[in-house]
Amino acid sequence: MPAHHHGGVRPAAVTARGWGWRHAGRSKPAVNALDLDIHPGERVLLLGPSGAGKSTLLHALAGVLGDSTAGDGGPADSDDADESGSLLIDGEAPRDRRGRAGLMQQDPETQVVLSRLGDDVAFGAENLSVPRDEIWTRVHEALDDVGLAHLPLDHPTSALSGGQKQRLALAGILAMRPGLILLDEPTANLDPAGVLEVRDSVGRCLDKTGATLVVVEHRVSVWKDLVDRIIVLQPGSGTQPAVLIDGAPDQVLEQAREMLIAAGVWVPGYVPATRRRSLFGGPDIENLPVRQELAPGQLLLAAEGLAVSRERPRRRGFKSIPPLPIQPDITAQVRAGEALTITGPNGSGKSTFALTLAGLIPPVGGKVSATVELSRGAGIDPYKWKAEQLIARIGTVFQEPEHQFVTGRVLDELQFGPRHLGHGEERVDELLERLRLTGLVDANPYTLSGGEKRRLSVATVLAAHPQVLVLDEPTFGQDANTWAELASFLSELLDAGTAVVSVTHDQEFTHVLGGTELRLDAQGLSAPGVGPAGVGPSGVDAPEAATP
Repeated sequence: MPAHHHGGVRPAAVTARGWGWRHAGRSKPAVNALDLDIHPGERVLLLGPSGAGKSTLLHALAGVLGDSTAGDGGPADSDDADESGSLLIDGEAPRDRRGRAGLMQQDPETQVVLSRLGDDVAFGAENLSVPRDEIWTRVHEALDDVGLAHLPLDHPTSALSGGQKQRLALAGILAMRPGLILLDEPTANLDPAGVLEVRDSVGRCLDKTGATLVVVEHRVSVWKDLVDRIIVLQPGSGTQPAVLIDGAPDQVLEQAREMLIAAGVWVPGYVPATRRRSLFGGPDIENLPVRQELAPGQLLLAAEGLAVSRERPRRRGFKSIPPLPIQPDITAQVRAGEALTITGPNGSGKSTFALTLAGLIPPVGGKVSATVELSRGAGIDPYKWKAEQLIARIGTVFQEPEHQFVTGRVLDELQFGPRHLGHGEERVDELLERLRLTGLVDANPYTLSGGEKRRLSVATVLAAHPQVLVLDEPTFGQDANTWAELASFLSELLDAGTAVVSVTHDQEFTHVLGGTELRLDAQGLSAPGVGPAGVGPSGVDAPEAATP
């Protein structure tokens, strides 16, 4: 470590003694009896299974735990939450040391606060009442540190890619000159190029400022060479200590490999086993929660010459001017029992295409048509279907599970769709069981772990019994175990005849589901050596085009 640190950043020390936290309305603590010392300037990778309380610890260190803004606090009331023991930064409570720690979360969209780049970076420092001239010096320096100095200060933040938004968030944190940088799965929602951009930016900033780092991420290989210590947490229970193992990265990965694999950590070189597709309705097909009457391969939805955009048409006088499409000409087919995977870099319109296909956004050009087998009398255009008609035919699972929750209790959440439709409530218990949510029926959905939220959002959509399931980045932020569960469950749904459409960067996931890969790129469609729209023949993956 260099002796003097740039720009007056003093690295922070963290101490925990018997620290614990229980979320409001939960019987079990999220973190229990945590004892921990992190010395100034140390760089720590925090691992552990989904639900081990890693995010809870980061929110506590950032001084935002129990705020309604905290990602895992949700709108729950913090009065009923319980804290025990002590958790201190430089010997003081994190709440009294705002600005000493900077927290970056996993969703690039929620990090960006303001519409112009420079203002967004200045926001945190302004809240700390840094003098005005000093702020802009810091803003320029921070943008330079994260590799965004080439963009003008009035550049619209909405025009940035996911990787750029995360680096912008990092710049905003650096401008506050924190002694402790907290990263909560900062690359979970990024494409492979964005992951490296963010990691390299973090590395440069740490080398320069000497700040203390705590990063939570399931994928070890990304951060392994940047950190000097790995700490593994285990879920809070009355008896065991919260820290399972603590040591130098290579040593921890070698000694505890099996234990880490059991805990769902993505250990380098390991891909978890998943259920195999049985192409002809294998022996277990009878026990599936979904029994479809459709022949495998039956066409359900088709996109022809589809142009998509999230923007609405503008009005000028009596004329309506259509928006410029992100993707001008997509042709794709969705078939019963087959997977369609939509891949490509951030910003190429994958989610927009999926939501248009799912009947949630109107096409800018071309058309989406449902076949008679799917529409069952509701008409050919899914965008024109009523809500009840849509959810019983095409179910959409959004990128952020929270956007989907409408009640304050897991059980109510699952019963919501069936009650509206007037049928399907008998399947709720089955779904709870299958997606391992039975023990959480009374929990507030907002207090679930990331893996549990994702399983709940899939379950709520399936409760309405749709024949097409559309998932936007279903594996973001999943640990290896929850990833394997989800992939296996989707493979069963496919075998039962459901069509599964997923937007994903995850090559392993694409491989497990099989079917057809549709690759979008930033300039429109391209996949060299493959038919139109980059689709290989069914069952054969199109060759992976390089991400620019």
